[in-house]
Amino acid sequence: MKLLFSRCLMGIGNGLRRHSVAVQRAQWIVVLFYVVLLVTPALLPLPDNQARMLDNLTLLAQFVFWGIWWPFVLLSVVLFGRMWCGLLCPEGALSEWASQHGMGRGIPRWMRWAGWPTVGFLATTLYGQLISVYDYAQAALLILGGSTIAAMLVGFFYGRGKRVWCRYLCPVSGVFALLAKLAPMHYRVSEERWQANLPPHLPAPNCAPLLDIRRMRGASACHACGRCSGQRDAVRLIARSSNEEIVHLGEHGNLWEARLLLYGVIGLAMAAFQWTISPWFIALKQSMAEWLVAHDQLWPLQADAPWWVLTHYPQVNDAFTWLDGLSICLYLVLGALLLGGGIHLLLIAGSVLAGKPLAFARHLALCLVPTGAAGLFLGLSSTTVKLLRYEGLQLLWVNQARAVLIVAAGLWSLYLGWRVCTQLPWQSRQAPMLALLLSNTLLGYGWWLQFWGW
Repeated sequence: MKLLFSRCLMGIGNGLRRHSVAVQRAQWIVVLFYVVLLVTPALLPLPDNQARMLDNLTLLAQFVFWGIWWPFVLLSVVLFGRMWCGLLCPEGALSEWASQHGMGRGIPRWMRWAGWPTVGFLATTLYGQLISVYDYAQAALLILGGSTIAAMLVGFFYGRGKRVWCRYLCPVSGVFALLAKLAPMHYRVSEERWQANLPPHLPAPNCAPLLDIRRMRGASACHACGRCSGQRDAVRLIARSSNEEIVHLGEHGNLWEARLLLYGVIGLAMAAFQWTISPWFIALKQSMAEWLVAHDQLWPLQADAPWWVLTHYPQVNDAFTWLDGLSICLYLVLGALLLGGGIHLLLIAGSVLAGKPLAFARHLALCLVPTGAAGLFLGLSSTTVKLLRYEGLQLLWVNQARAVLIVAAGLWSLYLGWRVCTQLPWQSRQAPMLALLLSNTLLGYGWWLQFWGW
């Protein structure tokens, strides 16, 4: 059975390479679907309170993008690696197409900075909250459409038939790279076979994300497009343990991976999902409002910002004041620094007490990928649940499912930590494991507040 499954996976990988034309056609179908659902609702009037998704394109597009598309794209990365990037992503397909017909310039040094995916994720998450990207089609068009245009421009200027944007600048590329570490399959490369140059002698593949295929390890950077499958009989799609990449390759992780995970995927994302229901946010805004009134500074209480700066839809009684915008920024930044920074300090303390260098703390941080992935799915799927309940579905089982996911992710994280700590003497394992336990407890408490406490 195991041999049959392995052959099946290898056949899928080779099939993707053989049927590359069909894959490209599927990509363009997704592009068309993406453009229609992104642009058309932004040109329509806002739905009224009686509208339902089955009779209103704007609400249907909102549900497709934020209720189905994004949460289940994240889930697909955990299950299958970055096949979404390589096979279906409209932004990647358009960027590669623009690069095929572009100027073909060399990639500038500044663009290769490893921190761009982290900065991009933090900036787009914060800006998306300010303009209510989950709720309004114009805001979604601005952020998603703007990102797509930027991807095409980068493709037009740089590379030749490559996905330079996806490799260096995409705001979700770093998140996908983290989540793909958990995928139970990847394209394994045998460097010995590659060097032996065994048949079949196929044409050199076009690796759009600019990877060194011969030295590729793990699934983080690979877009799983199948273009290199079978090359020199050295590249094969295989099954693997979902723990393998973090346990065995995590020690080679870079600092930006840990920063994105702790301060972005965990810290900023949780604050972004929570601020609308958080009593702490209300208390912060009220305190700032009282101070402004006491000092006769009333202009921040005006709701006169354009919609592309702050949410401004007075026709449906939804308009942010300048104070709202400042409060959101402060709450999200403080949430990222306090939660992400607190966990970071716990992991550093655990590493120091275990007598390990700070690089070990980064390895421990990667053990929180399951918890971070579960948090993103919980947060985004909250929109799914909200929209379905607007349609009259009760979904009484949701809170139980959320509890199971939170506990399962925490246990997985602790198991990864235990595997990582097996390299340590028995007495040195206690501090890092306690740090991971406290980190997961803190995250679990945060989600308890959102779904049950507030």
